[in-house]
Amino acid sequence: MDTATRKRHPHDDAPDTAADFARLARLPDGPERDALRDELVRAWLPMSERIAGRYRGKGEPFEDLRQVAALGLVKAVDGYDPDRGHAFESYAVPTVTGEIKRHFRDHMWALHVPRRVQELRNRVRIAIRELSRSGSDRRPGIAEIAEYAHLGEQDVRVGLEALDSFTALSLDTETSKEGGGLTLAGLLGECDAGFDLVVDREAVKPALRTLPERERTILYLRFFRGMTQSCIAEQLGVSQMHISRLISTSCATVRERVLADAAWPRRGGRPPRGDVPGAAGGELTAEPSRERLDSSATVFGLPG
Repeated sequence: MDTATRKRHPHDDAPDTAADFARLARLPDGPERDALRDELVRAWLPMSERIAGRYRGKGEPFEDLRQVAALGLVKAVDGYDPDRGHAFESYAVPTVTGEIKRHFRDHMWALHVPRRVQELRNRVRIAIRELSRSGSDRRPGIAEIAEYAHLGEQDVRVGLEALDSFTALSLDTETSKEGGGLTLAGLLGECDAGFDLVVDREAVKPALRTLPERERTILYLRFFRGMTQSCIAEQLGVSQMHISRLISTSCATVRERVLADAAWPRRGGRPPRGDVPGAAGGELTAEPSRERLDSSATVFGLPG
């Protein structure tokens, strides 16, 4: 390609390569075609870098933008058909620009945002910028933005929300510039397992007190004192197998009585005869478990 005698385009970065593209289209696959293709890419690299420069300062290193633009240029060289009668630049510019925008869409958003919402964000952002040039210190209202951008007010609200979705703060970010160690993660609430434990305790308390004293003692020693079945059996003078059966039977009895007490307010009427004396009030929907039988001797009706 004779660069000395080539006719220059009005843009310095847009060389006249029509004859080279026509030749490229005629060449079969092989080293000669690959060499001409590489030469065309190098000739148009300044144009791709100029386009990449338009997006400088938008949160992505310029070197990365240059590489993305170069990739778009390669795609443009491979996809250009000179027989269509259009100049290469008219095909390459939107191809390179689209590659850069795709990069921002796929890699720069902290949250996944649909393409329609991204477009709304851009229109809202441009409208805010143009309306703010009027010299007023206040931020344009939703109605003003909608009128300027020819959007509905709901679309403007969606675009405004998307403005805050482009980047996100890390949960390890400190809440004050002075430091102190308090991060955003430290301000997040979480479910307190203690609430479930309180519900379970109150649910099983009346039912436990209906058990015979021996069964209450066994449950207390097993689940509050942490004694093994063998130790309990030795202390009470019975077999370990018998202790195991009593624990299973007692837990099943407590569970059935609590569930029956939880069900009767929904059905209406009086609680079943003999079940859970003194258990009046709202519904109890928690199902007791062995791990959550109360950790207090008072619940068992035993001395502390």
